[in-house]
Amino acid sequence: MERKQFLKSLGAGAAFAITFPCLGSCSKDNGEDGNIVEEPNNVDFTIDLTSAEAANLANNGGFILKNLVVVARNLDGEFVAASQVCSHQSYDEVRFTGQQGGIFYCDVHGSRFAQDGSNLNQVDGKAPKPLKIYQTELSGDSLRVFE
Repeated sequence: MERKQFLKSLGAGAAFAITFPCLGSCSKDNGEDGNIVEEPNNVDFTIDLTSAEAANLANNGGFILKNLVVVARNLDGEFVAASQVCSHQSYDEVRFTGQQGGIFYCDVHGSRFAQDGSNLNQVDGKAPKPLKIYQTELSGDSLRVFE
């Protein structure tokens, strides 16, 4: 059977089912990693530091992602939190690293931010806006992250 005959035998429904997922995944981010999303608003949640979810926060330099927020334990053992959505082009790829004394970074375009959210570099010839930082409050084994 030739390719043209095979495609005709599939019918329009099958052809749509095969091509639609590709079109949907290719349209938004032009092949970059991550997703374009809006920065979280009205952030207010609590993390049980004894839970499996929080295991990475047991060590300095560790971080977790929750509700589009990066929650990290910096190199001094303090908890810091920032938007997971990069201020450069709104990709949800911000993470925390112990490099440079502990910074937030986004590898999609190379944005780097201090723990206070200030920009540490230029991207595409300009400096991105500061990264949104959230407050943290430790009470026993509960860590509250809020605006």
